[in-house]
This record gives sequence, structure tokens and C-alpha cells, in this order.
Amino acid sequence: NAIYISPEITKEQLLLHAAHQFREGDVLHWWHPGAGDRGVRTRFTDDRLWLPYVLVEYLERTGDYEILHQEAPYLEGEELPPGEDERYFTPRRSAETGTLYDHCLRAIEVSLKFGRHGLPLMGSGDWNDGMSTVGNQGQGESVWLGWFLLYILKKFAPLCRRQGDEERARRYEEIAAGLAEALEKDGWDGAWYRRAYFDDGTPLGSAVNSECSIDSLSQSWAVIAGSLRPERREMALAAVEQNLVDRDLGLIKLFTPPFENGDLEPGYIKGYVAGVRENGAQYTHSAAWVIKAFAMLGQGDKAGELFHMINPINHARTPIECTVYKVEPYVVAADVYSVSPQAGRGGWTWYTGAAGWLYRVALEDILGFKLKGQKLFLNPCIPKSWSGFEINYRYGNTWYRIQVENPQGVNGGVREILLDGRPVADGVPLADDGKTHRVQVRLAANPAPVGAAGSKERRA
Repeated sequence: NAIYISPEITKEQLLLHAAHQFREGDVLHWWHPGAGDRGVRTRFTDDRLWLPYVLVEYLERTGDYEILHQEAPYLEGEELPPGEDERYFTPRRSAETGTLYDHCLRAIEVSLKFGRHGLPLMGSGDWNDGMSTVGNQGQGESVWLGWFLLYILKKFAPLCRRQGDEERARRYEEIAAGLAEALEKDGWDGAWYRRAYFDDGTPLGSAVNSECSIDSLSQSWAVIAGSLRPERREMALAAVEQNLVDRDLGLIKLFTPPFENGDLEPGYIKGYVAGVRENGAQYTHSAAWVIKAFAMLGQGDKAGELFHMINPINHARTPIECTVYKVEPYVVAADVYSVSPQAGRGGWTWYTGAAGWLYRVALEDILGFKLKGQKLFLNPCIPKSWSGFEINYRYGNTWYRIQVENPQGVNGGVREILLDGRPVADGVPLADDGKTHRVQVRLAANPAPVGAAGSKERRA
């Protein structure tokens, strides 16, 4: 999320995290920089995949392919034996190094382990750390991780091809195709996508469950990763709105109902009070992904409404709201509680990556501002009630004054883009010439053909 402000920070983070990867491909779940990088080795299955995810996002926005050749060391340490889910220790710095590209390949390769449904193994947790016993016996599978892995494979195959690794590119494409089919066959529950399968094959995030019958992660990432069945994307988000969007409290629940007294034993998440943190509260990371998914489907009214709804400033407009919310309204809370007597109360503040996600969703998915190398692409998805908006973007010592006009009151669809009064196609070329440039974007119900205005059409 620092790419637009200081891409050097993102680059440093990529190399830093690559240096905290074990030779086997897994990574430290977290570590203490001031204590010899003492940290926790786990069986979590999503940690390692964020490295290739961030890399492809960085490459798309900067075009800095030289970073692929930069070297970073690996870590060494005893692997976790069967029955041990985590260990806190000080790893050794390996004499072996690898390029950032190689680090990412190891992260992907160690993640290509699938269960009985053809879905990736969940291990002792995925994005939701608290689901620590869904798959820690080695058989449980994660539907959400399937979408995340699918996204990465689809992005990484072209990168492998660019690097001259045609065989790996084809293999990743074949695995992605099989995974996409498995997600539709055994990830679909009938009206939304399931969350996971326990070691014994019991589904999670299904209508048959009395707790956690629907989880937002699988729905939003089905859209983000691009499911094979577009009509299911619409159904999945409709289910999110019906079951997880609470307009009275102004929040988007991670899942519902929370774990409390049921028979399922998903892990330490059940130790959280119902409706707190990952146990059925709004976990703001996931709420941002829901908004992103609505925008990707062209539903600008919904995306704008939900962003406005969870914006922390709108939880403290009156003394009564302040009494309920209880935390600072000028920073993003990691979570917002959903169950009485704490319903509507904010959780952790000043300590969440959700702030960066909301910034990115607002900038890229709603305002439609996206860098790709030395070009700027503009493809808004906004509420129909917006007459337009302006962005002032500094590129080095150069200013781009961007004005978006929406005279027909549409959600999206770019009719034309003018740079200093002249039409441009295939993106706005960026030049650090010390001048001030004017960019005009006009939306219309009958947008220009794809590419003609430098943007991909969204549905109005």
C-alpha cells in the first residue's frame, strides 16, 4: 500500500520478508527484530503466499523487474515434527541465498498440497489464525486459500513465462485450471461458497452449520480471483449483503453466527467472546475485501455505501455514537464487535493492516486510480449520485490534476480521457517534467471500446 507514496518501502519489505523464509519455503509467522529474529514457525498456510502476492502487485505498478534478481538469504531450523503445530525459537541464517523470484517459487511450491476435494490443505490456520484445528491433522482444506492460491497462480504463470520458465508456467496454468474446477465443484454450497473442510471432511461455512454458516472471505475472493461461474459471484455477494452486512450497527461481519456453544471445534477462535475479533465481528481486513468485490462487479452504489458505512469517522458523529464506538474515529479499528452488550464497539486501533487495505480499495477500486509501470489508468466505480471528483497526484516533481466528470449519473464506464486537452488511449503516460498536467475523465453510459480510453469497461 506504500507503492503510490514510496515504492522503495514496498521493495524493502519484500526483501525483508524474503529473508525470513525457511529453505523449505515456509516462513516465520512473526518475529522479534531486536531479539535475533526469534519468532514462531507454524503450519499456517497463507503466510508464505503473501510474498508472491505482494511481488506481482509491486511489479504491475512499478515495472521494476530488476527486483526479481535481488538476492536474499534463507533461514534454517528444525522442521516441525508430526503433532507439533508451532515452535518459538531463534532460527539460523543460512549460507544459502536465492533471488526474490526463487523465494517466491519456493513459497508457491510448498503450497501445492491438496486434499480429498482438490482444495489446498489448511494446516493449522490460514488467513484466520484462530481456525487452528480445522486442518491441523493434515487433511482439512481451505476454500478461501484455494481462491488466494488461484489468484497467485494466474498472476505468476505469465511471470514464469517472462523469466523463460515455460514448463513451470504451463504447470501453474494446469494446476490453476484444476483448482478453479475444484472450487466450483466442492467449494460451492448452493447459495454461497463454503469456507473450509475439517480434517474429517465436515464442511465449514455451509448452510448445514449452526455456527459460521457463511464467511465473507470465500465470497469476496471468489470475485477477486475470478471464479469460473460469474453468476455465482453475484449470488455470493448477495448472500454477504443479506447475512453479513449490518446497517443498524454500521459493520460488515466476517462470518455469522459466531462460534459459541456448537459442536464444531475450529480452534482457539472459539475462545474469543462471540462477536469479538475474528469470531464473528467485523474484521476490517475482510470488510475491505467485500467492498473491493462489489466494486469489481461494477456495483458502485453498493461499494460507496459500504465504504461510507464502515468509515470510522461515521461511527462518531454524535455523543451517543461515540459512547457506543469508544475508540478514536480518525484511525481504522482492526475489528468492530457485533454482539450485545458490546455491539458496535471498536477493537484494536493503530495496529491494523486494514487501514492500508481501505486506502487501496478507495483509491484503486472506487476512484479507479491505478499505476501500471509508467502509465496511469483511470477506471472509476462510483455511486451514481456522484457528479464527479478530483485527484491531485504528484509524480516526482510533476503534478497531475485529475478531474472526473459523471454527467449521466452512472456507476462507471469511461467515455474519454484527455491529457492537456488531447485524447489518450491505453493509459495516461507519466513524465516527470516538472510541469502541471490536466487530466479529464468523462464517464458515460455508453463507454468507449476497451482500450480506447485506457480503461476496461465496468458495467454502469
